[in-house]
Amino acid sequence: MEILNGVCFSLAGINRTRGNKLVKVGSQPQHISCASSRTSCEYSPADRKRHERCQRPPQNVDLPEIQPKNKKKPFPVPIKKMLKESRQDKKLAQMRIEKPLEPPKNGLLVPELVPVAYEVLDNWKVLIRGVSQLLNVVTVNGCRKCPQVHVGPVGHQIQDCLGSGSQRRNSHHSWVGGSVNDVLIPIESYHLFDPFGRRVKHETRFDYDRIPAIVELCIQAGVDLPQYPSRRRTAPVRMIGKKVIDRGGFVEEPKPHRSEDSVSLLAELDTFNNRQNQSSSPSNVKELAERTLEAYLNVRRGVEQLMSKYTVKACGYCSEVHVGPWGHNVKLCGAFKHQWRDGKHGWQDAVVDEVIPPNYVWHVPDPSGPPLRSKLRSFYGKAPAVVELCVQAGAEIPDEYRPMMRTDIVIPDAEEARMAA
Repeated sequence: MEILNGVCFSLAGINRTRGNKLVKVGSQPQHISCASSRTSCEYSPADRKRHERCQRPPQNVDLPEIQPKNKKKPFPVPIKKMLKESRQDKKLAQMRIEKPLEPPKNGLLVPELVPVAYEVLDNWKVLIRGVSQLLNVVTVNGCRKCPQVHVGPVGHQIQDCLGSGSQRRNSHHSWVGGSVNDVLIPIESYHLFDPFGRRVKHETRFDYDRIPAIVELCIQAGVDLPQYPSRRRTAPVRMIGKKVIDRGGFVEEPKPHRSEDSVSLLAELDTFNNRQNQSSSPSNVKELAERTLEAYLNVRRGVEQLMSKYTVKACGYCSEVHVGPWGHNVKLCGAFKHQWRDGKHGWQDAVVDEVIPPNYVWHVPDPSGPPLRSKLRSFYGKAPAVVELCVQAGAEIPDEYRPMMRTDIVIPDAEEARMAA
């Protein structure tokens, strides 16, 4: 065994293979046998430690870039892949060949994801109830002029307000008491009895209920709620290209069952119907915070798993979300250049952060310490509002959010920060 530059070469690991090679010698080709060697190398213990050190999670991670409002959101699927699939569908349609569809693209349920949908809905209820109770213990502030939120006893002093009148206030925020909607940003969509049925038009938009997009996704994935009935197909939907040739006919939507139980269920599913002043203060705050944080992580994992199969559309210009194979035709988009689109939404495939927005807030290392200042903003970390709320209530910081919250960075004083590079 020889050692060169910290790498150990084992002679026992050298395998020789012999073969014949056709070469031209003079004017006649001849076969000449040649031997090839394959050398296996092993890293030394010092190099192995260096490799493990490189595989450790980073100390700090920057947040995703904020997309400008005067541009369309990037497509989650590469445009070349979308065009390739479109050309294949068009070629099959010209040949009058049915488009091969698998559940749930053909209207049938995926049996493996039905328990996942029920688990996501149960965790969603636990999350809303836990956040409403933790708001009685941990203070949440919201700016009256901009959508920023701060979790802590006192609002921060970072001058990053872009709302109306911010120049008169030197970009300072105008803090007021927050609510559940400041922690969990409500994202709603139209409830459809038959996602493959008639589209929601601008004139018929008031005939459909607006419910949280997570609840609508769970209903279409197999959750049965009497308040929001859904059509369960036994025969698949048939399509040629983009045209549906057999959807099993249009079925009249049954009237939803309304009772006292339905009202209480709506309060558990919707953040608008939930008020923290109606919930009692928890007895064990730390246990509640850990349970709420675990529910939040389970909801995100479950939604990501459901969205890998079920189609969810999002507007490329605004925050509108639609659960179903096609987007609706309601003309309520007021984002960039909506006049060119006659108010219609620019639908594209959605991502998890559009269905359940993380709503990043500044991380407060010491809630009892001084408020955050603008001079030290480069040393502060950020985290989703739910995570920050649960951490300040006593829950342990999840490993995936530690680099984002910059827990390993020591915040210097103002004098030290001035001397930092």
